[in-house]
Amino acid sequence: MKEITASMAGTVWQVLVGEGDEVTAGQTVIVLESMKMEIPVDATDAGTVESIKFASGDFVNEGDVLVTLK
Repeated sequence: MKEITASMAGTVWQVLVGEGDEVTAGQTVIVLESMKMEIPVDATDAGTVESIKFASGDFVNEGDVLVTLK
């Protein structure tokens, strides 16, 4: 299982994938908002989205697992 983590603390602004979706390395899967800036979070590997740990509006800390891939 591969994990995609938050690169910084912020609020989940957009979730761009759903469970079961195929993603490619470099594809943006979530957009965080922090200090009025949008921060894209990209998949580091290709795979299938197994689970999404947070929803739009949730606050996340740096290092939190946002999405798992299989």
